[in-house]
Amino acid sequence: MSFEWMVAVRYLRSPYKPAVLRLITALSVLGVAAGVATLVIALSVNTGFRQALQDRLLGATAHVNLTRNGSEGIRNHRALLQQFRGMEGVRSVTPAIYQTVLLSGGSSARGILVKGVDPVLERESNEVLQRMVKGDAQFAADEDGIPALLVGKLLASDLNLDVGDYVILTSPQGRLTPFGMIPRSPRFRITGIYDSGFYDNDANWGFVTLESAQLLAGVSDLAGVVEFRVARIDEAEAIAQKVLQAAGPGFAVSTWSEMNQALFRALRLEKLVTAIFIGLITFVAGLNILVVLAMTVAEKSRDIAVLMSLGARARQIRNIFIWQGLVVGGLGNAAGLALGYSIAWLADRYRLIQLDPEVYAIPYVPFHASWFDALWIIAATLAVSAAATLFPARAAARILPVEILRYE
Repeated sequence: MSFEWMVAVRYLRSPYKPAVLRLITALSVLGVAAGVATLVIALSVNTGFRQALQDRLLGATAHVNLTRNGSEGIRNHRALLQQFRGMEGVRSVTPAIYQTVLLSGGSSARGILVKGVDPVLERESNEVLQRMVKGDAQFAADEDGIPALLVGKLLASDLNLDVGDYVILTSPQGRLTPFGMIPRSPRFRITGIYDSGFYDNDANWGFVTLESAQLLAGVSDLAGVVEFRVARIDEAEAIAQKVLQAAGPGFAVSTWSEMNQALFRALRLEKLVTAIFIGLITFVAGLNILVVLAMTVAEKSRDIAVLMSLGARARQIRNIFIWQGLVVGGLGNAAGLALGYSIAWLADRYRLIQLDPEVYAIPYVPFHASWFDALWIIAATLAVSAAATLFPARAAARILPVEILRYE
């Protein structure tokens, strides 16, 4: 145990300190603990919300999209499926067509986005079709050949729809007849209702077979996009470039992060702003540490003079008060981390904060306490504590023993 550490701890634990000094020391520890705990909880909410949103997006959307430049669509999608199915890092490859239509049925009508899919391939790769609350995702036509439609639970609730109901989907791409352009309005039968947990999917989307979507769009054997899901999401960018090179000229690729970059940029900015403003609590606690040490220097000036007269160097005296500040900051850090992580764990374990799924993409506030966040919180708090010690530590090191002990 070093001389400086031993003296610093004895000064902090001294029973002869004035009551006001003991109070300010305790408030300094509590201030650091409150700032650290609040910061841990706030960052846990931000990280948890971002992770939950990312997981739902990745489960409901493709990781990489391959499209044709322009609006002609992909006619060789079957060959592309065979070409990319065995590519390293690719978990699934599926064709799709997206079509905006007017759904009429139940109690009213609404514009929705219909996705035409290969039923077998989509069931294996899209988590949305694995979360059926009514019916199934088999896309089976009825005995009259009327094709199947899957809708989200919020859309079904809003339009008073149920499995077995018949609806009409009206496409803006009409067909030319001797009487002019007539919109395509085929009937569909609702065979399944899903709950993706993602508001936009549940309220504004529907799924039909690829052939039904081609009929609505007025095209034959054509896909609007070839969708890829990758085994490791951090490899999506690299796989997208490999896909683009292999597909040849006339194609374009986009990744899930590019399609949602505005959302995740906003979440990162929110996390930064939160850390800055809540970090001010720790800054105020650092000022308390400065006051504590300044008062300790004033109170212990005679002791400091005695130590220096016995051979203690200015550097050692300075280190005594730096250690004091770091001990106060360390105690506050430990208490704040323990409190913050405990609250975050309990809130996430028991889902204490519920959300309206019609407003938010998730039903409750998730807390995800990152150890990386903990490391930089510890580093930042100790840095503030150390900075707060510099002025009083220098003042203590400049004490002249002869001036203090002259009249002793």
